[in-house]
Amino acid sequence: MTKRFPGVLALDHIEVAFRAGEVHAVIGENGAGKSTLMNILAGDLQPNDGQIFIDGKPAIIASPLASRAHGITVVYQELALCSTLSIAENIMMPDMAARSVATFVPREEMRREARFALARLGMGHLDPDTKVGRLSVAEAQLVEIARAIRQKARLLVLDEPNSALSTRESERLFEVVRQLSGEGVAVIYVSHHLDEVLDIAHRITVMRDGRTIETMVNDNVPQERLIRAMVGRELGSAKPWSAQHSSRDAPVVLAVDSLTAPGLEGISFTVRSGEILGIGGLPDSGKDRLGDVLFGLSARSGRIAVDGQDLPAANPSASIRHGMAYVPADRRGAGALLAMSVADNVVSAALKQFSLSGFLRRARIKRAARAQVARLDARISHLGQKLATLSGGNQQKIILGRSLVTNPRLLVLHEPTRGIDVGAKAEIYSILRQIAGEGVAIIMISSEMPELVLNAERVLVLRAGRLSEELTGTDINEEAILARAMAS
Repeated sequence: MTKRFPGVLALDHIEVAFRAGEVHAVIGENGAGKSTLMNILAGDLQPNDGQIFIDGKPAIIASPLASRAHGITVVYQELALCSTLSIAENIMMPDMAARSVATFVPREEMRREARFALARLGMGHLDPDTKVGRLSVAEAQLVEIARAIRQKARLLVLDEPNSALSTRESERLFEVVRQLSGEGVAVIYVSHHLDEVLDIAHRITVMRDGRTIETMVNDNVPQERLIRAMVGRELGSAKPWSAQHSSRDAPVVLAVDSLTAPGLEGISFTVRSGEILGIGGLPDSGKDRLGDVLFGLSARSGRIAVDGQDLPAANPSASIRHGMAYVPADRRGAGALLAMSVADNVVSAALKQFSLSGFLRRARIKRAARAQVARLDARISHLGQKLATLSGGNQQKIILGRSLVTNPRLLVLHEPTRGIDVGAKAEIYSILRQIAGEGVAIIMISSEMPELVLNAERVLVLRAGRLSEELTGTDINEEAILARAMAS
């Protein structure tokens, strides 16, 4: 199979087969071609050359409806839910799309089906009538997965399905995946988490630069072998940033006192110049609300001050003026200007720097965008390329570049490497450490505990909307973070 985009060969004569009753992992760096392959299986894209066979017979997947008719269901990393509809309505949405005429579905039937699907994922406590827009990212991701499981697919594609889930939620998802494969469902599992790939997959296909490099049986495969196949090079090990760096005597950049908002109560802490402060906790801990509140996207009480200057509540413009930059977790929904070019995305938060008498200075915009693309090693074909056409990891890099253009004093990152491959993670960690070394204060809100352990000088653990513990030095480890997050 081959797929070309203008200036990009996304898939280069790949060959791969997926078997009934197996969990088949597909791994590779961002830009390797994984998403393009999944979009073709979903009927969202058509290949330029090549053929798809289902049960040994040639098949044309001309649309998403045709894909579902073949028994294929895809759960994307970027959620495809309607925020203004209820959980039950979202779960039943594929049924509506498949009906040839408009019909009414009894509400109680919708609720019953939703409860059953949610219960299978251990989320039976969610009210089916709750609007999806009121859910956390993790809860919305589980709703998306529940909808897919309910469709009884023959081939289920899961693209980074647990990128926002807690350890407990992920384990429940893995149980369901194993159960589905035992029932004869073919499961394609796309993930950057190599430990879970090695735990759950029967076979593993590695992609790189639009090609299938290798398909291997998962028989005690060393993780180092997967990394070498993915990136084509060795990755050196890094000791935790907190073990090499200390900012305890640096001036305070951010001071938070008695911060209270929906999901948060009485939070107080400081962040110093050059410090990477980690924020950890379970999905219901309040950590996923913190970034929005700090940046002024949500009402709150309590004091937030940058360099001693108090910030007004619910005023993102004031936050930007005082030197705060924010990279949200919901990349496509809240962070990306998908219809705009790479260059315009990079400079969109600092247009005054790139305009004269109300006119944009295109040459200056291109220079700034080119510098950020090079600094972050983003893989693009040209600066005019629309952000929507980039892989998820490269979109994240461009959004990070947009924050850096504003020369922030404080950088708030929510799930900064969600959906980013192991090689790109190491690059971004190195960039963040360089930025911290220049005196920028960084808040890293993350569901990935190894990310916090590796990078944070201090870790604040939240539980039930309150600060449960502050960890420093050798106390920063996965066991300690999880224990404080789950402490009674």
